[in-house]
Amino acid sequence: MKKVVVGLSGGVDSSVAAYLLKEQGYDVIGLFMQNWHDKTGVLAGDCPWYDDRMFAELVAKKLDIPFHYVDLSGPYMERVVDYMFSEYEKGRTPNPDVLCNREIKFDAFLNEALKLGADYVATGHYCRKEVITIGGKEIYRLLAGKDPNKDQSYFLCQLSQEQLSKALFPIGEIMKPEVRRIAAEQGLATAERKDSQGICFVGKVDLPVFLQQKLKAKEGNIVEIPAEWDGYDKRSEDIKDLSDSFGYEPGYGKIVGTHNGAHFYTIGQRKGLGVGGKAEPLFVIATDTDSNTVYVGQGQDHPGLYRKALFVKKEEIHWIREDIRMQPGYKRRLDFRIRYRQPLQKGTLNMEEEGIYIVFDQNQRGITAGQFAAWYDGDELIGSGVIDK
Repeated sequence: MKKVVVGLSGGVDSSVAAYLLKEQGYDVIGLFMQNWHDKTGVLAGDCPWYDDRMFAELVAKKLDIPFHYVDLSGPYMERVVDYMFSEYEKGRTPNPDVLCNREIKFDAFLNEALKLGADYVATGHYCRKEVITIGGKEIYRLLAGKDPNKDQSYFLCQLSQEQLSKALFPIGEIMKPEVRRIAAEQGLATAERKDSQGICFVGKVDLPVFLQQKLKAKEGNIVEIPAEWDGYDKRSEDIKDLSDSFGYEPGYGKIVGTHNGAHFYTIGQRKGLGVGGKAEPLFVIATDTDSNTVYVGQGQDHPGLYRKALFVKKEEIHWIREDIRMQPGYKRRLDFRIRYRQPLQKGTLNMEEEGIYIVFDQNQRGITAGQFAAWYDGDELIGSGVIDK
């Protein structure tokens, strides 16, 4: 009998994943990981980790499976949170959930599961895995979940073939309402529990307060750029020009307010600017941590919010399907996603010596350095990379 360690998080998805695996005849073990202790910046009313553990234990008891606990807060701080602080300090916006899956759930947690004799680890992600054979070698495909409203393949865009070989995603074939129904039918304590939100294992946070644990507040100017700025009309159709972020020169635009640190803001942000009296809401269109300037524009259709292309450096490219890795000089039509829950976007991946240029069919809102761009062939996620600009 194959042994599976399920990452019981205290939520309904992982609870039903454990139930389904037991029904399928696996020897199932529940393992709860604590990755965070500090409450700095965590919003009041957000469920603390000890509630999660209590629910996870109740589910394990109901399913009559062994329950274990492991503290991975050390690796989580080092590999996820420290990376977050470092990226924000550079004026980039990281995605900690993607890092958490690559570095914790399918690395540090996987190692703990292997100590328990696991053949596989399982999570409550809404995605699917398929095994194919090419040239006598098994290849693992990462596919979108069947529920289009819950597909979480994007969060797993940095996984490797080795990590996928050990992974199971039991709920990837079913819809969220069905997951809730199964949980209620089986009397699982998590059946009606709300889905978690915010930073992976930390919860919903007041981001500036959270970041001020490491990053100092520093007053700077908020500068408004008019929609008529001539730089928006000077773009050539060259992919390197299209993928370059808009460069706003110091002295251009109008100072409309002050902020406490450019590294606390991200492109597309509307809340937290504290500037009123405008015909339309202001949105962040760029930040410059060197000059500590936040650039804003009026209205959600401001041209500074939209770009046609992005760039991923060579060293930041990750192929899940190494067997179809593209070589420099080639290009391919694919689908793309630059944030979770974004509908797939059509475009062309251009592979060059210095990295990847992705040119979209339609202008994209809020392309942000530090985020992950993921590329899909149909419903298969085949690669990803950190957006450089």
